[in-house]
Amino acid sequence: MISTIFRKCNGYSSIILDDSLLKIGAFRLFILLLLLQIMADSELLQVVTGNSKFANKFYNILAEEEKGKNVFFSPISAHIVLSMAYQGAAGTTADAFSSSLHLGNENIAATGYHHVMSSLNSIKDVKLHIANKIYVMQGFPLKEKFLKSACELFLSETESLNFAESENSARKINGWVEGKTNSKIKDLIDAGCLDALTRLVLVNAIYFKGNWAQQFKKEHTMKEKFYISEVESVDCHMMHLTRRFRYRADDHLQAQILEMKYTNENISMVIILPFKRTGIEELEKKLVDVDFATLSEGMRSMEVEVSLPKFKVETTMDLQSILTRMGLGVIFDQMKANFSEISNSDEQLYVSKAIQKAFIEVNEEGAEAAAATGVIMAFKCARPMNLPKVSFIVDHPFFVLLQSECDPAPISLFCGRIMEPFL
Repeated sequence: MISTIFRKCNGYSSIILDDSLLKIGAFRLFILLLLLQIMADSELLQVVTGNSKFANKFYNILAEEEKGKNVFFSPISAHIVLSMAYQGAAGTTADAFSSSLHLGNENIAATGYHHVMSSLNSIKDVKLHIANKIYVMQGFPLKEKFLKSACELFLSETESLNFAESENSARKINGWVEGKTNSKIKDLIDAGCLDALTRLVLVNAIYFKGNWAQQFKKEHTMKEKFYISEVESVDCHMMHLTRRFRYRADDHLQAQILEMKYTNENISMVIILPFKRTGIEELEKKLVDVDFATLSEGMRSMEVEVSLPKFKVETTMDLQSILTRMGLGVIFDQMKANFSEISNSDEQLYVSKAIQKAFIEVNEEGAEAAAATGVIMAFKCARPMNLPKVSFIVDHPFFVLLQSECDPAPISLFCGRIMEPFL
């Protein structure tokens, strides 16, 4: 808080004295504002760092559970909606959120994400929208602090529904999600997940559509082989482009890394391609210890001959198993979950369902991606250099990360593993 004090003064000497005090006051105000900025930067850094660690662990568990399949999700969508739920947690449940989300406390989560969402929602030259919404059972009283945090810091909308009318409630929730994701995410919430015991549904939706800074020409796209094993292949539509990109070969990961910018150069797609056709599992084991925010470090601008398949992936995930393995099993436990900071009601809340749907399509023009995560709560019953041209031929399984610069480090918007391109 900044307090401003006005004093009435008389006489010439008094005016001189107050002018001196004014200078001192201005200096103190400057220091105070500087400290507030440092605090804000610290909270933003913790959220960005927490998002990166969360994304890494989430991806590795998901990749293990979905062996041999395409996987794709939005780390930020899951991280935001869980951070919103964190605002209403207490006791050991709050501790579980803190350690699993890699965030110091709920205030850091709220303030940090306020800066992140405000920043990302104002990005130009691409379409990037992140939105939160809380659906609450009619007549269910929310605590003022929880509601204020959700609305003012997480920029969440709120709406009352009668969840006993499950079909109507699901239709309204899904309609909002569909609208926020340009109709890419449909039917997030099944009506069967809602009933008279449902008290809250927390939803985050994220949508991205951007053109490549350097687009592929459609006439250069042709059918080629994509190897799903050492010798077995499927046909794909392979795009071709030779331009300067940020690139490096990583001996530790045994992979090539390419960064492709969008028209807003703060947004980029990072592709990690194993040296070997069958190297994706080995790559994933090494990625366990890698901070996703550092993947594009140490890259150099050089001429790269890129061959990249067009692809489209849609996924639906029940998050309970993954979140439990990440240390958040308590939120699903009817006996142990503590969300006492959400409502003044005596009803004890727990998370009955956590779902995410995600979508990505990559073509010659650029990429379109969307995701939505729902948490349902019920009560208990570098500079260019003259370097030789390199080839980056994506004809076997690879890892992909869509990220945005969010000073002081990139934040993970979407990521996944493409085992087989479908389009």
